[in-house]
Amino acid sequence: MIQTMLFISSDDPQLKQVISNLSELQAEYPHQLHIIDIDRDQNLIDEFVDKAPVLDVGVYRLQNSFSNDEIRFAFKKADERLQEAREKGNDVLVRRITNPIKMTKSDRFSRWFSNNYMVALNLFTFLYVFFAIFAPVLMQIGWEMPGRAIYKIYSPLCHQLAFRSFFIFGEQLHYPRDMVSGEGIMTYGEATGFSEFDISTARNFLGNDEMGYKIALCQRDIAIYGAIFVFGFIFSLSGNKIKPLPWYLWILIGLGPIGLDGFTQLLSQTGLTFFQWIPLRESTIFLRVLTGALFGLATAWFGFPYLEESVEENRREMALKHAIVQQIIEPVE
Repeated sequence: MIQTMLFISSDDPQLKQVISNLSELQAEYPHQLHIIDIDRDQNLIDEFVDKAPVLDVGVYRLQNSFSNDEIRFAFKKADERLQEAREKGNDVLVRRITNPIKMTKSDRFSRWFSNNYMVALNLFTFLYVFFAIFAPVLMQIGWEMPGRAIYKIYSPLCHQLAFRSFFIFGEQLHYPRDMVSGEGIMTYGEATGFSEFDISTARNFLGNDEMGYKIALCQRDIAIYGAIFVFGFIFSLSGNKIKPLPWYLWILIGLGPIGLDGFTQLLSQTGLTFFQWIPLRESTIFLRVLTGALFGLATAWFGFPYLEESVEENRREMALKHAIVQQIIEPVE
C-alpha cells in the first residue's frame, strides 16, 4: 500500500477537498493517508508554511494547489515506481514507498548527537586532560598499575619527554634541560642523573617521590587541549553562535607561533649540517604553554563553528522527521 502524507494547516480551506479527492482514488490506488498538521510544530511551519498544502505520494511530491488529475498522475507514477522496484528487488525503495516513515535507532542517535555534540566533545576533551593529570595522582598514592596504564595509553599521542612535562607532588613544577634552566631551578639532568639527550629514557621516566610524577601529556599538549576545552565551553554557553575564525588568522595565530617555536627547536637539535645555521635552542615553558594555547584556541575557534554548520542541517532534518513521526504515531483527530 502506497504511503501518502498530506502536510497542511488544520484550518486550510483546501483540506476537505484534498481528502475527498484522495478518497475517490482509494479503490484505484490503495493508499494509507497521514495528515500532518503543520501548525503543531515550529519545524513543520518553517519547512512547509510557504509550500502547503504539500502531498507526498510515495516518492513524489505535489505542493501548493493541485488538482485531482495531478493527484491521480502522482499515484500512477508512484505505482509504476513501486512495481519497478519490486521487479528489480530494490527492497529499500519498496519500503520507502509502502512503509510509514519512522525514527530508526540511527535516526534517534543522530538526533541526540546533533543536539548534544558539543556536550560530548567538551566532556571528551575534559576527560582527556583530566586522566593525563590523574596519572601522577595514581602514582603518588601507590596505584602504579592503573597509573602506568594511563601513561601507556597516552604514549602514542604525545612524546611525554620528562624535561618538557609538568610534574606534580614534587619539589618543582618542571625540570627543564640545562640550556633553558633559570636560577634556582634544578635541571632534568641534575634531578635524575640521566643524560639530557637520551630521548628514550626521558620518554620512559615517569618520576619519583622526590621529583614528583609527570603529567601524561607534555606542557604544550596540556595547553592545546586545555584551550580547546575552554573555547568549547564558551562556545556552548553562546548557544553555538560564535562565528568561525578566518582561515588566515588561524594560520597567523594558531599555526605560526607553534610552528616557529616547535620547528626551530626541532631542527636546531638534529645535528645535521644543513641546519647548523639555526642556533641551538630549547623552547621555554612559557613559549610552550603560550604557543600551545594559541594553537588550541585558534583551532577550536576555526573548527567548532564550521562543525556547527554541518551539524545544523542534520539537526533540522532529524527534528522535522521526529515531528512527522510523532503525528503518525499520534494522528490528528
